[in-house]
Amino acid sequence: MSYLRNIWYMAAWEEEIAGEALLERRLLGRDWLLYRQQDGGYAMLHNRCPHRFATLSQGKRKGDSIACPYHGLAFSAQGTCLHNPFSERIPPHARVEAPPVVARHRAIWFWPGDADRADPALIPDFSAIEVDQPMVHGHMLFPAHYEIITDNLMDLSHTEFIHEESFRMEGKFLSGTHRAQEDEDGAIWSKWTFHNTPRPAWLKDLPPDARVDEWLDMRWHAPASMLLEVGFTLAGEPRDAAPMPPFVNPHILTPESASTTHYFYTRQPGEEAEAMTRQVFEMEDLPMLAAIQQTIGEGAEGEAFWDLKPVVLSVDAAAVRARRRLMKLRREDVAN
Repeated sequence: MSYLRNIWYMAAWEEEIAGEALLERRLLGRDWLLYRQQDGGYAMLHNRCPHRFATLSQGKRKGDSIACPYHGLAFSAQGTCLHNPFSERIPPHARVEAPPVVARHRAIWFWPGDADRADPALIPDFSAIEVDQPMVHGHMLFPAHYEIITDNLMDLSHTEFIHEESFRMEGKFLSGTHRAQEDEDGAIWSKWTFHNTPRPAWLKDLPPDARVDEWLDMRWHAPASMLLEVGFTLAGEPRDAAPMPPFVNPHILTPESASTTHYFYTRQPGEEAEAMTRQVFEMEDLPMLAAIQQTIGEGAEGEAFWDLKPVVLSVDAAAVRARRRLMKLRREDVAN
């Protein structure tokens, strides 16, 4: 599988790494070790000693260095070998890969490509999720290629069918308006609008007979960092007159392998929200996406996907743009 290199990926939520903890995670087909440094920053090391390839996460941490559990070679947070217990000489190639790591929006991001090009300003803006209220920062592993999951998120019309029991859209997507658009900063949007619909039962702040306009805006940045905004206004009113702030949720994907993907999200705390998340993700989305992965196999990515000659519907416009953008970025990545 060809991963984009010169781009930011999410590795973990900050709260997944507390105190002196060492977090093991497979990302982009390789095993990594993440930990928090004493100055509050983060380090990310290839979780394999270059001597006899032992797992560094089984070793001992001293300050910001990690000592291999097999022969004691110690490595800094920058991946350089600090100590060889058998000699004062340190072999020049005794180092561990350590990509640039940045904490932003309560998440940890890493850059697997050319370190000189790792500009933190290129991390997509997820400041909307930095709220003071309690929030669960969730993570799960999906048995599907990240582009399959991206297709699912950039075309929310599947909600009408896969999530019939959980969201009960009752035909809204079949009569709604959809458009795809691109921004100068590289964002691709999938925007749904539903006009003059009955008030959802859970919007209890509005009269039971109220009619509303609803919107679902999904924003995508390469390779697969998405943000969903869901909002309501009284029918005919502009968005800035909404009776409540829109609901905002991140949907950030990082490949574990060619057929598995880390899915980072947030949800409200509480048993009801947890049960709803499990219903939507584990019982509805996951079985469908896993079946698609099994059906098309290695055809999930890039040009191989188009070799399958998929039927394209109008609701696929944003998902198709995202796939085309990734193909272009892969070509540029190889050229550079």
